[in-house]
Amino acid sequence: MKLADILIIIGFIVIALLLIGLIIFLIYLLLFDRNQKSHSILRNYPALGRIRYFFEKIGPEMRQYWFNSDTEGKPFSRDDYEHIVKSAKYKRDVVGFGSKRDFDEEGFYVKNDMFPKLTEEIKMDENTKVFTKRYILMKDPLFSQREEKWEDEETSAYLLHDDDAVVIGPNTKYPFVLKGLIGMSAMSYGALGKHAITALSKGLGLAKGTWMNTGEGGLSPYHLEGGVDIIMQIGPGLFGIRDKNGEVDWDELKRKSEIPEIKAFELKLAQGAKTRGGHIDAEKVNPEIAEIRKVEPYKSVDSPNRFHQFSDVPTMCEFIEKIREVTGMPVGMKIVIGGNDSVEELAKYMKETGKGPDFITVDGGEGGTGASYQELIDSVGLPIKSALPILVSTLQKYGVRDRVKIIASGKLFTPDRIAIALAMGADLVNIARGFMITVGCIQTLKCQSNACPVGVATTDPDLQKALVIDEKKFRVVNFLVTLRKGLFRISAAAGLDSPVHFKPKHIMYKDDKGIVTSLEMILKDVQDRIDVG
Repeated sequence: MKLADILIIIGFIVIALLLIGLIIFLIYLLLFDRNQKSHSILRNYPALGRIRYFFEKIGPEMRQYWFNSDTEGKPFSRDDYEHIVKSAKYKRDVVGFGSKRDFDEEGFYVKNDMFPKLTEEIKMDENTKVFTKRYILMKDPLFSQREEKWEDEETSAYLLHDDDAVVIGPNTKYPFVLKGLIGMSAMSYGALGKHAITALSKGLGLAKGTWMNTGEGGLSPYHLEGGVDIIMQIGPGLFGIRDKNGEVDWDELKRKSEIPEIKAFELKLAQGAKTRGGHIDAEKVNPEIAEIRKVEPYKSVDSPNRFHQFSDVPTMCEFIEKIREVTGMPVGMKIVIGGNDSVEELAKYMKETGKGPDFITVDGGEGGTGASYQELIDSVGLPIKSALPILVSTLQKYGVRDRVKIIASGKLFTPDRIAIALAMGADLVNIARGFMITVGCIQTLKCQSNACPVGVATTDPDLQKALVIDEKKFRVVNFLVTLRKGLFRISAAAGLDSPVHFKPKHIMYKDDKGIVTSLEMILKDVQDRIDVG
C-alpha cells in the first residue's frame, strides 16, 4: 500500500473518531440538559438553548465592536475610547471631515474669541521637555497586521508658566506646587495590578508636573517606581497606616510623610461610583497586598462606610488638623455632592474656625470603580457638572473659596471637558479610566473579577504578563502631554493665554430648543439657590 493511501485512511479514521466523539458529546449534553433543573429553556430546547446562551455570552463584545454606533457605547463610546488610544499610541488627536456630536442635543460649548491668541502669545513653560516614544502608522491593510514604526520624540511638556503654578496648602510646612492641571485619580494597588501601577507611575514621572493618587489601598512600592509626586489617600479602612487594632498608627503616618514622593494626604469620604467604602475581592488580596494594606491575605476587604474616628464636621476637621500637624503637608478630602446643602456645614465651620482641608476633590457620580453595586453607581451622588457648581457656590457664600483648591473628577478625559470644569470653578482635574485605557484597558467590564484579560485590573501574574511596562509607560506620557497641549489650544481659541484663566463667561450652554445661556447665568442661579438655602 502506498504512503498516500495510508495517510488517507488515517485521515478518514481521525475524522470518523472526531465525528463519533462529537455525537457522543452532543448526546451527553442532550441528556444532561434535559434533566438539569436550573435552566428552563435547556430542558425543552437543548440545542437552541446552547446557541442562545453562546450569543448571550458574546453579546457585549458584539455590541462593542459591531452593533453600537461610534457614539453610543457605555461607559465610554467607541469614539471616546479611540480618542484616548490614538492620543496615547500615536500622539495624534486630529479628526477628519466633521464632528459626530449631535448638535441638536443640549450641552456646553466653549465661547470662541474673535481674536484668538497666537502661538507666541501663549504663556507657558517653554523650557521643560519630555522624552517619549510614539508609533508612526506606515500602513493599515485590511487583512494583515498594520505596519508601524516606534520612534523617539522630544516634545514640550506643555506645563504652566511659573507665575500660574497651582499651590496646594500654601500655609503648610511643605506646600504642594503643581505646574500641570491634570493628574491621576485614586486607583489602588490591588484594584490594579503591579504592572499597571508601575507603568502609570513611570509614565506620569516622565511627563512631569503631575501627580498620582494611591487610592485607599495604601502606598505600594509600584507607586514609587517613576518618582512622580504622590497624593496618598486615606480611606476609612486606614490601609497602610493602621495598627493591629485598625486604628491610626501615627508613627507610620509620619514615616510615610518622609518619603520624598509623597506631597499631600487625602481623606476619602466618598467616591462617585460608590458612596460607601471600597471593596476588594478575596482572590485579589495576595500576601503582598495584605502586607501593604495591613490586612489578612485572601480575605475580602471592605472599608467601612465612613471613618469611625469622626462623626461630624468639627471632629473631622480636628482629624485633618492632626494629620497636617504630624506630616507638615497639605491635607484634603474626597467627597461626593448629593444636594445643595451637602457642604453647607463644612463651609460654615471653615469660616467660623479657620480650620478645614487644604483641597477638596469632588467626584461626580459618573466616575468609575473597580467594584461597586448597581444602585450606588447609577443613582447615588450627582454628576460632576451639577456637583462642582454647588461646591464652589457654597464655599463662595461663606467666603472660604480661596482657602482651598478644588480637584474635579468624573469622565474629564478631553481638553474641552477639562476647560468646562475649570470654568465651573475647578483648579485641577483628576482622570482614572482614561489612564487605564492608555495602559491597555479594553472595557471588558471585568474589573471586579480579577480576570482582566489585558492585565490591568488584576493581580493574576499570568494575566499581567500582557501589560508590557516599558511600552505602556510611553502611552501614559503621550496621552497626558496631548491633553495638556489641547488644553492650551482650546484656551487660545477662547482668547486666553493660559487655561488657568477659564471663567464662567467663557462657556455657553445651548438647550434642546437652540436657546443659549451663559454659564455665568447658570452659576448665578445656583448661587441664588445656595444663598436662599
